Amino acid sequence: MSFASQISRRLLLAAGAASLALVGVGPASAQDAMKVGLVAAMSGQSAKSGEAIVRGLSLAIDEINAKGGVLGKKLELVVRDDESNPAKGVIAARELVQREKVVAYFGGIDTPVSMAIVPFANQSKVPFIGVWAAGTKITQNGAPENYVFRVSAVDALVDIALVDYAIKKYGAKKPGMILINNPWGESNEAGLKAALDAKKMTAAGIEKFEGGDVDVVPQLTRLKDAGADTLFMVANVAPSAQVVKSLDRMGWNVPVVSHWGPAGGRFTELAGPSAEKVHFIQTFSFSGNTNPKSVALFDALKKKYPEVKTAADVTPAVGIANAYDAMHLTALAIAKAGSTDGPKVREGFYQIGSYDGLIKTYTKPFSADNHDALSPSDYIFTYFKGAEILPLVN
Repeated sequence: MSFASQISRRLLLAAGAASLALVGVGPASAQDAMKVGLVAAMSGQSAKSGEAIVRGLSLAIDEINAKGGVLGKKLELVVRDDESNPAKGVIAARELVQREKVVAYFGGIDTPVSMAIVPFANQSKVPFIGVWAAGTKITQNGAPENYVFRVSAVDALVDIALVDYAIKKYGAKKPGMILINNPWGESNEAGLKAALDAKKMTAAGIEKFEGGDVDVVPQLTRLKDAGADTLFMVANVAPSAQVVKSLDRMGWNVPVVSHWGPAGGRFTELAGPSAEKVHFIQTFSFSGNTNPKSVALFDALKKKYPEVKTAADVTPAVGIANAYDAMHLTALAIAKAGSTDGPKVREGFYQIGSYDGLIKTYTKPFSADNHDALSPSDYIFTYFKGAEILPLVN
């Protein structure tokens, strides 16, 4: 059975063709349940990201429900597959808000999908919480009343970290960019240019490619001819794999410093042995993590999902961790609001004091001026060793 088929069977069987899943449902009746939603890639090349997010949300919901739920109601998760398609993501968001009456809902890996949902989230006044997509303008969207929050990385900050890492690790002086040709690529092009400007550096070149491209040699050749000594890569799993395979075909052994796209699926399988040369950013890793909260959650993960035996089986851990912390923070916001009314829940996010999370201890993580709970100090660099994502030790 294919991975996507396993996802479909495990999460979507109960609803058949409706592409609907109820996960972490407590013993409460439907009338007594409080619904939260998820719009994410549950199929295709990035399906592992969707699975990780579901697991993180579900583990948090189990803990919250075991303590009585929120406002006296048990939480219930409703999942929709956006298939990494912005139009389908907006339809899914509308169904969750208008039909399922969710009190809040979470977003998945794809910046273009989340960017498409942002206007609806602000119009409908129901909080939308990003747990993966890093596009800067997802949260910095200019709305006078912003209902979009995030527990994830932010492109503008990631790009500073990528530049700093390339200089420190590889002595980069003339880096090139190979970017997916979509809003996520555009977000990082702006961020990387700004980060390089701050260092009084210029890019050797900026090349774009499409998600379906199977040969990126022409773009990479131009970067090589321009003297690029390091590559900044921004793309999700499958296109990132094509970059690595194209580099192999060229015989160009250039350092690749990447955003976290490769973590979202079967990167090592698709890219081959050279996948392990790519260094990419994350916000969390179970590997070698002896923090008691991390150990306890990993034990709970293995108990709830018996197929999980080692840290290699939870790739990508970042999806689990971001979603887990985001669900707990959302529950705190609802509790602070004392209501499921969207505007009151939005204000509840600003009232969160301290929360001892998986990634870190959060202290007033959100304010009217800042809807991003994580900062550059929460980022780590990692690499693949087989199927496992390991932290890099500098």
